Amino acid sequence: MALSSHERPTAPAPPPPSMPPDASIGDLIGEIGQDVSQLVRTEIELAKAEIKQESAKAGKAVGMLGGAGYAGHVVLLFASLTVVFALANVMDPAWAALIVTVLWAAVGGVLYAMGRKRLRTVNLKPEQTVETLKEDARWARHPTS
Repeated sequence: MALSSHERPTAPAPPPPSMPPDASIGDLIGEIGQDVSQLVRTEIELAKAEIKQESAKAGKAVGMLGGAGYAGHVVLLFASLTVVFALANVMDPAWAALIVTVLWAAVGGVLYAMGRKRLRTVNLKPEQTVETLKEDARWARHPTS
């Protein structure tokens, strides 16, 4: 589930307070406990969603780094094969091997650079959750504002 920076998972709204005017302190504390419990569950769900989204980005970046590793393996394979097969070419075998090796080295370098760039954009800190927890703390200190 991808969340934009302005979306937040919605939890079922708690029922409106139905406390009678003569409710005891214990009843009020119980109601507060239920509200805090619901708030914590909602914040945990938001954190899970954010971490899942960032993990997907990290997976794609790691995939690109894996592609760079594979390209490095292909560099060795083609460099070796080029030396063998280039003997039949008109050009010097060393030059043919160098051209193929440089080509695959460039592919590996591009994949590595792209993967590294994407990996730098990954942020595993659940920013929305941290911000809403700060808002909740401000509200708890000053519930009338």
